Amino acid sequence: MTKTAVGTPDEPKKPRLRDGVVKRGNTWSYVIRVKDPETGESRPRWVSGFATEDDAKAARDEARVKARRGEYVDRNTITVAQYLDEWIEAHAVEIKPKTLKDYRDIITRYIKPQMGNARVQAVRPSSVTKLYRDLMAHGGKNGRPLSPRTIEYVHAVLRKAFRDAVEVDEILSSSPVDKAKRPRRETSEPGAVWTAAQLRSFLTAARDHRLWTFFHVAAYTGARRGELLNLRWSEVDLDGRQLTIIGSAAFVDGKRIEGTTKSGRKRIVSLDEQTIQVFRDQKKMQAEDKLKVGFEWRGDGTYVFTTGWGEPVHPDTLSSLFPILIKRHNERNAQSPLPHARLHDLRHIHATTLLLAGVPVHVVAARLGHADPSITLRVYAHVIRSAEASAADVFAQAIKE
Repeated sequence: MTKTAVGTPDEPKKPRLRDGVVKRGNTWSYVIRVKDPETGESRPRWVSGFATEDDAKAARDEARVKARRGEYVDRNTITVAQYLDEWIEAHAVEIKPKTLKDYRDIITRYIKPQMGNARVQAVRPSSVTKLYRDLMAHGGKNGRPLSPRTIEYVHAVLRKAFRDAVEVDEILSSSPVDKAKRPRRETSEPGAVWTAAQLRSFLTAARDHRLWTFFHVAAYTGARRGELLNLRWSEVDLDGRQLTIIGSAAFVDGKRIEGTTKSGRKRIVSLDEQTIQVFRDQKKMQAEDKLKVGFEWRGDGTYVFTTGWGEPVHPDTLSSLFPILIKRHNERNAQSPLPHARLHDLRHIHATTLLLAGVPVHVVAARLGHADPSITLRVYAHVIRSAEASAADVFAQAIKE
């Protein structure tokens, strides 16, 4: 009698792996072997979720190339929004408070709404290019175009973050931001600035305002707004005819924050006799303010530029006051009105005047606090070109004499 084999019902066939690619359920996966850089051992790396076999094979081939080059990174599902949140928190201790706030605003306003849900590893150069293009078209307030300058800030934040994703967190083999195409850069050089005569006219008209001394010192030293608002009397050496700029002040979320200068270095700026007298007048005015206010005086005599109550001046007060004083000047001098200018342009006037007078670039860079004279060369290239136009005549005249 023939025996009939008795067994369990046929089990479903296991998916068959072909050259590192296999179908699991409705999606495809691939596996490659990657050498552990620490142990040197070769370990399998599975990646799944591909819609078609061709997609899986293409990804497998790319992964194999990267593995051979030592550039392979494990798959990570972290999104751009999640990564940027972690990245900004990790850098909060080393970024200046004002810069940190600017970074957070850029991430919240411009990056997260557009690509926050995308996986970091899924971001391609074309994704970043599209972000810039969309922002330029309707990324501003009420759907208006966003300025190229702001898009440059967006690019700067993304570049820093994605480079850390490559070099620090090692979840990318290369940064897609470095290969993205962004709008043409705005020139970094300042526009037309006031002449020496126009500056003199402005300071004369503004002299009756109690904050006139700030505008004079800003123009005659080239210091930044925040640097002067952080300036203490202990850092002003009237006998030595110099002041030392060691830090900068700003307001973040209504709170005064003090930190280092933009370059992170202190610098010494020489003073002319007229500016020394301006500082003496400022000290005298503060003493008169303190006497007038009496016991309600809120200062301690530390800061150079203060309100009538002795408190440090708020940066926005000066930025708002500057155009008001220009308007007042123009009303009084209708025949020779001043063109529009920003408070920061006083710094540009200082630099431009010195360069046109023949002061060496490295000396101007030191006064401005530029970390490298090349920055001065780039920002004020137009001024230097203007001065170079007469260089041939200067040389010929020197030889002739």
